[in-house]
Amino acid sequence: MKKIERTCSGRGRQRPDQQRGFTLIELMITVVIIGILASIAYPSYTQYVQRANRAEARSILLETTQFLERNYTLANRYDLDSVGNAVALPFTTSPKAGTKKYDITVGYGAAPAQTFTLNATPAGTMVGDACGVITLTSAGQKGAAGVITDAIVAECWGR
Repeated sequence: MKKIERTCSGRGRQRPDQQRGFTLIELMITVVIIGILASIAYPSYTQYVQRANRAEARSILLETTQFLERNYTLANRYDLDSVGNAVALPFTTSPKAGTKKYDITVGYGAAPAQTFTLNATPAGTMVGDACGVITLTSAGQKGAAGVITDAIVAECWGR
């Protein structure tokens, strides 16, 4: 049977030698478990974020391709509009607003520009991404600079 001391307020409290709490070992085990869970979850999270950033860049490349194709139907070339002015890309970064993850550029074939290659070059937090520069040509060929196998290119393009 526990002895309970009475205080002035009439409430009972346990004696100091019977206090409950966490030991240092219990606290350290909890910290280790949290550390292990974080070490498993963080790489998965960063891969998810990189895939999402790549998806945004691919979307902008496809949207820009549509823009250039509409221009081609009017001017019969990709680099100039129907009155002879240079074509400005609608979006030069990915995402369209916020912190830049990719720079969007276009390279045209020899004049008159009957072909193009769009490039999404990693910037900011995406520098060092395994896929490198994501490319899309006027013929619809999808690529990733520095990637050798078709399977990896397909992974970079999200197939």
